[in-house]
Amino acid sequence: MGDVQDILGLERPPTPELTKESILGSSDKLKRKQMQMSTPKVSRRPEGMPREVFALLYHDNKGVPPVFPTDTGSGYKQMKAKLGMRKVRPWKWMPFSNPARTDGAVFHHWRRVADEGKDYPFAQFNKKVPVPSYTDEEYNQHLQVVGWTKDETNHLIDLAKRFDLRFIVMRDRWDSSKFAERSVEDLKERYYTLQTTLGKVKGTTPSDAKPYVFDADHERRRKGQLKRLYERTQKQIEEEQTLATEYRRIEARKKERDKKTQDLQKLITAADNQSETRRIEKKLPKKKLQQQLTRPRVDTVTVESTGIKFPDMKGSGVSVRSQRMKMPTSVGQKKIKGVEQLLQELAVELNPMPTEEICTHFNELRSDMVLLHELKTAYTTCEFELQTLRHQYEALCPGKTLDIPIPNETQVGSSTENDGGKQKINLAEIIDVVGSPGTPNSTHIN
Repeated sequence: MGDVQDILGLERPPTPELTKESILGSSDKLKRKQMQMSTPKVSRRPEGMPREVFALLYHDNKGVPPVFPTDTGSGYKQMKAKLGMRKVRPWKWMPFSNPARTDGAVFHHWRRVADEGKDYPFAQFNKKVPVPSYTDEEYNQHLQVVGWTKDETNHLIDLAKRFDLRFIVMRDRWDSSKFAERSVEDLKERYYTLQTTLGKVKGTTPSDAKPYVFDADHERRRKGQLKRLYERTQKQIEEEQTLATEYRRIEARKKERDKKTQDLQKLITAADNQSETRRIEKKLPKKKLQQQLTRPRVDTVTVESTGIKFPDMKGSGVSVRSQRMKMPTSVGQKKIKGVEQLLQELAVELNPMPTEEICTHFNELRSDMVLLHELKTAYTTCEFELQTLRHQYEALCPGKTLDIPIPNETQVGSSTENDGGKQKINLAEIIDVVGSPGTPNSTHIN
């Protein structure tokens, strides 16, 4: 009776809402029933039946497997009925129109009453590609080119509007009976030339924007190469694979020959050094020889640089110059972050244009930055050690203050109190930070 009243639109007294408990009974009975259903039935395996065969007869709930495939009892679907009663939302047969159509056709469909008057939901997918338009005056002044008439240009613009710049379809729909045959590259070149020229004339293109230029000749060569690559015979493919294999063999032999050459050069250098040492032993007395071995000459000793050693990129094959500016893996992340922060403070690009001169100067700049960072770290460490020694001296000798003489050379900012005044000291005179050649106990900061 309630359904008839809803159809006729008559008012009816409110119906009490049906609940799950009113249909199935009290919650206590429902819980007991659910517990009974959830309790698995223990089934014993008959004697003589293998365990694997018995497992095939029952699934996880220990029930008999169904005869036909079913999706009940498992999966993501909710198979239980949702009991209850709610008033459905009214629907209405109403007209609608599609904004994409230009003939003004009106259609009808079912929609909810709450959505009446709203726009067609699928109208948001009606996207159109903006195609430029021009007047006769603009065409006569700016768009005339040799080989294209005005009718051909108008036909091209019409096809572009109809097919949303799908140039393959535009080429297929090109009217060859009225106009000359045109390829896809010709249509693209003419269209993009029109678009760029009209953008400059009308001022719609930003002044700093780079205009798009379609290179039709390059596109034709590219397609020709792809066509030749696609039309290769099986014999040509096998020949190319043979050449590639032979090239890899040649590269492997070259690397092996270079390695043998380097090993031989090392042996020759070691033999020359040994012969030079023997000649010195024969010429010099024993005391002078010992002094020369224990105290090497300053001009022959090379101190290791504490900057960055960038790769030389001398391997065979093609390489990118920007790889020379890549930070080596030996540099820690902390130093790399410090270098990047310092570059940002100095308003220097993190990845500049990798020309030959910029690569060299940029690597030298970052190497100097790492060296500066290491020197600052060493300076801070020395100041801390000096302060620790001063406190230890004052603790061992109460009433006395560590007196450090002030040198006449360049002084650094650390200071100590003496007679109520501050004295600047030279840390390099007290603690050897970098280390001097031939000194066994020098402290190296890495």
